[in-house]
Amino acid sequence: MSTFYNPTRGDAWNYGGNNWKLSRSKIDLFLECPRCFYIDNKLGVKRVPGFPFSINSAVDHLLKQEFDAHRVRGEQHPLQKEYGIDARPVAHDELDEWRYNFGGMKYLHEPTGLLVSGAIDDLWITGADEYIVVDYKATAKEEAVTELDKEWQDGYKRQMEVYQWLLRQNGLLVSDTGYFVYCTGKMDREAFDKRIEFDVNLIPYTGDDSWVEPTLLKIKKCLESDTIPETGKSCDWCRYVEARNNLIV
Repeated sequence: MSTFYNPTRGDAWNYGGNNWKLSRSKIDLFLECPRCFYIDNKLGVKRVPGFPFSINSAVDHLLKQEFDAHRVRGEQHPLQKEYGIDARPVAHDELDEWRYNFGGMKYLHEPTGLLVSGAIDDLWITGADEYIVVDYKATAKEEAVTELDKEWQDGYKRQMEVYQWLLRQNGLLVSDTGYFVYCTGKMDREAFDKRIEFDVNLIPYTGDDSWVEPTLLKIKKCLESDTIPETGKSCDWCRYVEARNNLIV
């Protein structure tokens, strides 16, 4: 038996349990495939997880340290100056909790009773006291990523919008415009030389969180149903299970 994957979890961590909450990633799972979402959160059998990208985690950690150094001094980061953004890293009392993966921002959505949560990478504030949601991304490509123009990046946009919605529910004045600090590992170097160099670009995104509220109502209806919903149109996991079952029968 594999020691790396345990498909089932205790009842306390499923919908209705004391430890269950609706994370930002679970919202995205529902939008991708209601069936996988239901089997995971209602029946307690989760998808096989992908392996973590340790280099991405390292970049996230180092960026947080770098922005925190300017946060402590109450000054702008050079990237903010370079792009002419009237903002600085904010020193909010709850920022450490909001960035913590097992904590994060939380809001109890009263119409559904769902406890919604999400962990941000960073938070800036403008001269007009508007908060700006910031997300770090890291990848390696032949050309630097300078815009969010791919379909698979739509999940990044929804991620930003959920964070903006959560901050607003917590009473903050939030700018519609958030930023992605996008780090692209350069692949055109002649040698590794024990280091990877990155192009770092600041990509603005104007969010619209109007979809969050109706989606929460749909999620509530899904979780309260005794019927397993249909699969998502492009769910690779469901396609695999279907193909496997057809071979076994």
